[in-house]
Amino acid sequence: MSKRYPPCYGQLPLRPYVRDIRAPKASLTGDIRKHEVFSRYIGDREVLVYLPPGYSEHDHFLYPYALLQDGQNVFDARTSVFGVEWSVDETAERLIAEQQITPVVFIAVYNSDERVIEYTPFADPDYGGGGSAIYEAFLFKELLPLLESRYSLSRRREERAIIGSSLGGLLALHLGWTRPEAFGMVGALSPSLWWGRRGVITAMASGAAPNPRPRIWLDGGTMESLADENDNGTPDVIDDLRTLRAVMLSKGYELDVDLFYHELEGETHDEAAWSARVGDVLRAFFPQREPWRRNS
Repeated sequence: MSKRYPPCYGQLPLRPYVRDIRAPKASLTGDIRKHEVFSRYIGDREVLVYLPPGYSEHDHFLYPYALLQDGQNVFDARTSVFGVEWSVDETAERLIAEQQITPVVFIAVYNSDERVIEYTPFADPDYGGGGSAIYEAFLFKELLPLLESRYSLSRRREERAIIGSSLGGLLALHLGWTRPEAFGMVGALSPSLWWGRRGVITAMASGAAPNPRPRIWLDGGTMESLADENDNGTPDVIDDLRTLRAVMLSKGYELDVDLFYHELEGETHDEAAWSARVGDVLRAFFPQREPWRRNS
């Protein structure tokens, strides 16, 4: 694998994102709550919850939400890898104010030194992993029930998204495909489709699509990998994306209806690239509707 993918695609996804001592000051925007969650499955874990403008504990309706991986990179440059964040808080504040998206709650779960194990549903022959079941148990048995008891969060699958990049994007695809009752939307930004000899592509191709099937955002940049094993003039990372797109179209997905597919010329595998397009993901998943439906 190390020969196929340069460090930007091969090594960065494999290491936990840790705080850089040279990182800038905190850059949180809006109402963000911090939780220290103890899990019997994965131990202590920090979780940040962004609440949209106007949120109140006295609301009698439930908010759509998105669950994001690598949570220390989502809101705060101080905790993000290399001091670059996704800026989901600033982007959400702007899009909500401009009425481009409906008010959304964002749940950002920090990763750990066990990131490779927790984010991979099957092992890679070179890098191990394959322990995502313990992380899934944390999410479904501990974290989400806890947060649903404290915040006004929707129980409707079509109003719940799981979003991640790199190995986090791989995990999002896996959970969206295997737990369709939980998430109606999957955001897979630059997913590590190479993992486990393209195991997630094989798994998605080998059976029927889930019913109901989730809406999926799938993207990648042409500069994430320059390797071209089959010498077809297309980077292998783009070949992988196109293979998965073909699988999904064969399962009945329709482009720009329930499959949002993007190849991004010149984009790399890093937080700056994902930050630049996270607003597009939010507009696709959570468009403003008039009047905003208040559910129960």
